[in-house]
Amino acid sequence: MSEKKPVDTRHRAVRDVVRHVSFDEPAVFEKSVPGRRGTRITPPGRSLPDPGAWLPEAMIRKSPPGLPELSENEAVRHWVRLSSWNFCIDHGFYPLGSCTMKYNPKVNEAAARMEGMARLHPYAPESGAQGALELMWSLERALACICGFDAFTLQPAAGAQGELTALMMIRAHHRAQGNPRSKVLIPDTAHGTNPASAALNGYRSVAVESGEQGILLAGDVAKVMDEEVAAVMITNPNTLGLFEREIRQVARVVHEKGGLVFGDGANLNALMGRVKPGEVGIDVMQLNLHKTFSTPHGGGGPGSGPVGCVEKLTPYLPVPRIVRDEDGSFHLDEKMPGTIGRVRSFYGNFGMLVRAWTYILAVGRSGLGDVSGMSVLNANYLMTLLGGLFHRPYDGTPMHEFVLTDKKLKKETGVQTMDVAKRLLDLGYHPPTVYFPLVVQGALMIEPTETETPETLEAFAGALERIVREAGEDPEVLHEAPHATRLGRLDDTLAARRPVLRWTPGDEEDGNAS
Repeated sequence: MSEKKPVDTRHRAVRDVVRHVSFDEPAVFEKSVPGRRGTRITPPGRSLPDPGAWLPEAMIRKSPPGLPELSENEAVRHWVRLSSWNFCIDHGFYPLGSCTMKYNPKVNEAAARMEGMARLHPYAPESGAQGALELMWSLERALACICGFDAFTLQPAAGAQGELTALMMIRAHHRAQGNPRSKVLIPDTAHGTNPASAALNGYRSVAVESGEQGILLAGDVAKVMDEEVAAVMITNPNTLGLFEREIRQVARVVHEKGGLVFGDGANLNALMGRVKPGEVGIDVMQLNLHKTFSTPHGGGGPGSGPVGCVEKLTPYLPVPRIVRDEDGSFHLDEKMPGTIGRVRSFYGNFGMLVRAWTYILAVGRSGLGDVSGMSVLNANYLMTLLGGLFHRPYDGTPMHEFVLTDKKLKKETGVQTMDVAKRLLDLGYHPPTVYFPLVVQGALMIEPTETETPETLEAFAGALERIVREAGEDPEVLHEAPHATRLGRLDDTLAARRPVLRWTPGDEEDGNAS
């Protein structure tokens, strides 16, 4: 009897995507028929009360709102058909670097949909919202423990708003010291929204180049650090996926000149349970609950970007602050004299906070370290599987993500990063982040996260192997990809420069409806 050969799992799922019915759905306004209704607001024979009897004249609409008029089943089919066009984490592997597109456990969704959570009114009195206040109070302390900070605010509705909030606190701190400053240092490997956050706070960004190994060097920071620098904004691990090994030295250089250290928490998934940012010199930091703590991601929301800080910055945190009284009850305190004020309505995206707290309780203290360890292991395993298929710009051991380039492939076959990304769609995978970070030309930025199995990573590596092989045999297949999607290759430049974001009558004639 012959010996059974092992299965080459790396090529198990390398096949073209099976096509299915894809409706060419028109815009909802095109489906509208005057007088058609999906529900009846009032019983037959009765009408709504006259709005003039209970609304001021200025608030009464003089003409119909122009909403589409559909039956219920038409409306349902329209949105379901549109949803089938999208790729999501429940469809498959989503290796977007820097985005941490991990799977969202359904137990988080169940907790957020509990009636007491989902139906709690934001204007409910404190006496009727004690459970919610306790949950948020507990989450703040859990995040402070995880990150090594003294306090947190859960208000910011996104990571970028968290950055903005942190810089507002930094600005308030320096003004309180009688020493307003004008500049912020931003490494070339920092997160992409950092310069915008600095500009919105009135700071001038000063770029700092990373060293030959792709990390920020304390000596380079010292050359540009002076009394006009309010802070350095540093992402760790950086957008190359590399750990900033000189973070303590960089913090020391900045602190000696009176500056502060902002840590961008976008990549905390590689550190939580292993490294506490507050213990390595970070003064204030924003987190992304939709990245690290498995709340929904994408589409502009719903996001959540809590901000944590060391003790000297706590007076400037946004209000209201959640306070626990001596009797164990909770209340919201607006009376914080140094506060930067509110940065969002109410107290933040409560549903996201419920999901994140559920995740932390489910994973547990020791499990958080396992999460980050597995995310680093998966990234290194996938990078090893890919071997020498693509050029690597930096040789350091990556953390949770890694960056490749098209340098080798382009030179040998003429196939570029965008061609690879588009062809991955044909093979059933969402492409990784492309052309970012900007410090790397032709970048492919890949982050597998801890929620993917070895089989998934092996199949993805097999898909990239196939693409490289096709590039050598018939590069036109890649230049014209994708082939299996509902629409072929689009003009990305035209879409960015001349986007059509709103339907208007006549669009169906000139082709803008699609």
